[in-house]
Amino acid sequence: MTDDIGSRLRGARLERGMSLRSVASALGVSASLISQVETGKTQPSVSTLYAMVTHLGISIDELLGVSPASPMSSATPAPEPVPADPTVQRAADNAVLDMENGVRWERLAAGVGPADSLLVTYQPGASSSVEGKMMRHAGVEYAYLLEGELTLRLEFDTFTLRAGDSLHFDSVRPHLYINQSDAIARGIWFVVGRREQNQAMPSAGNQFGAPRDSIGSAVDVLRAMDDL
Repeated sequence: MTDDIGSRLRGARLERGMSLRSVASALGVSASLISQVETGKTQPSVSTLYAMVTHLGISIDELLGVSPASPMSSATPAPEPVPADPTVQRAADNAVLDMENGVRWERLAAGVGPADSLLVTYQPGASSSVEGKMMRHAGVEYAYLLEGELTLRLEFDTFTLRAGDSLHFDSVRPHLYINQSDAIARGIWFVVGRREQNQAMPSAGNQFGAPRDSIGSAVDVLRAMDDL
C-alpha cells in the first residue's frame, strides 16, 4: 500500500475528529496497527480495509485519489446522467492498492456512479481475510473471473470459480475469497451501492442495540453496520 493511501486514511480520520485509539477500538485492532497503516508501514487485509473505509465513510475512489462526485444527502435526488465522451484509461494509469497476503486492487475507468470497479488479483494462497474470517459490507457484489481459480465461501456454501465464471450476491451475506491453487487468480469486480448504503445506515455500535464494546473485530464492525 502506498504512503498516499495511508495519508488519505489519516486525513479522513482527522477530518472527522477521530483519534487513533477510537478507530482502533471500533475495529478491534491496536492503535499501533492503524498508525502503521496510515504511515504505509504495513498493509491491511481486504476485510480490515473495508472496515476502515466503512468506519470513516469514504469511497474506494477517494481512497485511491480519484476525484469523487460531489457528496449528496440521501434526501437529494440523483442528477440526470450527463452524456460524456468515452474515456480511455491506460493500464499504467490504474490506481493500485496492494494489500496484505497477496491481494491487489486496480481501479478501472468508470464514470460518476455508485460502483467500485476493480481489477482484483489473488496470488496463490491469498485470501480476503488473513484471519480466515468471513466479512460483510454494504452493496451488491458482481465479479467475472478472467484467469485462475478462486474459492468463494458464501455463508454455508462453498463455490469454486474458474476462468469464465461469474457471480453476484448481496454483500451483507458473510463471505470470504481464497486462492487455494498454485496460480494467480484475477477477475473484474463491481461493488454497487456500498457507500450510499453506508451513509443511510446507523452507526455500527448502535445496531441491534449492541454496545460499542461488543464490537470485537473488523468483521464485527462489518456485520453490525447493516440494517437487516
